This record gives sequence, C-alpha cells and structure tokens, in this order.
Amino acid sequence: MDLVATTAYLVIYSIALLVLISLGLAVIFGMMKVINLAHGEFLMLGAYVCVFAGNAGAPLWAAMAASAVLVGAFGILVERLFIQFLYGRIIDTLLATWGLSLFLVGAVTTVFGPQGRSLSTSFGNVSFGGINLSVYNLMLIGVTAAVAVLTWALARFTKLGLIVRGTMQDPDMASALGANRSLTYMATFGYGAGLTGFAGAMLAPITGAAPTMGVFFVAKAFITVIVGGHLPLMGTLAASSLFGAIDGVVSYRWSSVLGEVSVLVVAVVLLRMLPSGITGRFRSGL
Repeated sequence: MDLVATTAYLVIYSIALLVLISLGLAVIFGMMKVINLAHGEFLMLGAYVCVFAGNAGAPLWAAMAASAVLVGAFGILVERLFIQFLYGRIIDTLLATWGLSLFLVGAVTTVFGPQGRSLSTSFGNVSFGGINLSVYNLMLIGVTAAVAVLTWALARFTKLGLIVRGTMQDPDMASALGANRSLTYMATFGYGAGLTGFAGAMLAPITGAAPTMGVFFVAKAFITVIVGGHLPLMGTLAASSLFGAIDGVVSYRWSSVLGEVSVLVVAVVLLRMLPSGITGRFRSGL
C-alpha cells in the first residue's frame, strides 16, 4: 500500500510540475506561435523576485503574486520593444529571444553573482497513507490545478478569451470585426509571461534562484507543448499527464536521470507516430 501511495504521489507531483513550467509556454508558443527561447529566463526572473521579496519579509503568497505581475509587465515590455515586429518571422523571433535569454543570464549573473539564492518555507510535512508528504508540494499541486483551470476557463468562457482565440486564428478577420490586434497580442504575451514568472516563484522554495536555472526546465516545457499538439492547453495537460506518469514511476523505481531519458524517448516515438502531436487530429478546442 505504501508503494502504491508513494508512486501515485510522485506521479501527480511530476504532472503538476510539468503543467506548471509549461503553461506559460502553451500560451506564448502554443497559442501565439512565438518561439520564446527566453522562457527559462522568465522562470528565473520569477524565482528571483519571489526570493528577494520573501527574504525581505513579504508573505509567500504576496511574493508569488509580485513575481507574476512583474514578470508579466516585463513580458509586455519585451513584446512592445521586440516581438511585435517579428510576428510571422519564426527564425528572427527565435534569434531575438535567444539573444534575450543570453542577455538576461549575463545581466543577472553580473548583478547578483553566479551563486544561487534560497528561500526557506515552514510548511513542514504531513503523514498520509503511511508516508510523509511535503505540505508545500501538495500546495503546488493544488495551485497548479487551479491556475490551469482558470486559464482554460478564461480562454473558453470569457469575451476576452474569445477575442484572443479569434485573433490568434485569423488576425485579419479579427481586426475587420473590430478587435485591437496589437493590444490582444500584447496582453496575451504578457499573460503568458506572467504565468511563467508565477511558475518560477512556485519553484523558488524548491530549487532556489540561480542565473542558469532556466536551462533545467526550458527543454521539458518545449517538449511538453510540442508533443501536446495544436490544442495548446488541452494538449499541454495531456502531454504533462503522460510524461509525468512516466517520469514519476521510472524515477521512483530506478533514478531521476533514467526518468528524464524515458520521457525523451517516449516524446521522440510519439512525434514519429503522431507528427501533429497528441491533439493533432482534433478539429477544434483549446
């Protein structure tokens, strides 16, 4: 029973972690088709904001909210200064965001140093089913589920979500119907950046904050979103569930390295069998 409970917990935690780090990319890359190679650095910025705000005495929830707001505002700035001129130019966008990634790593290293910074929490552990579970990890699972549902609901049931979906699918038609295409792109990119900053803040108590921390998450996020297919939110959830289950089981039974290798192998096989991703054959949706 302990083995089943532990494995189930690790699988659910792995799924939540993948959803958390991929959700912002699902908005920016999945919906907007912008290859943001600075996604990992947006995570890093969110972690730094959370660490500094938390160590300054701010409540953890306030530090996380500040991370989402500030990184979202930074994303809007990036979109206005660079990205808005590069829509439809995939190679140029890739090079611009790669350059931004290198700049952010160098700037943060210069200002704060190469060493990592930590943020302590006092959540402790709770015993359930004969095993000790981290309260913070359980909170991460619950918050991630809530943020994913909120993002899906905003896109599916609100007027703003309808405008965003229409603009991403056919920007010329959306403009002809009165939608402000420039403002919609800006707001969507900012929201995706805010989600990424929030993810970095959620990771800060676990991993700390370091200039190169984004490298450990950006590849997983891209693989998850790409394998998910053309429905950005549902595809990301489906791919996260599959990869999280594989990573959780393999990591617990053997090692975390083998778990990551297994996820990569399954991703390659899936893309070979389903070039359009898991949701590639769905006609419509999110």
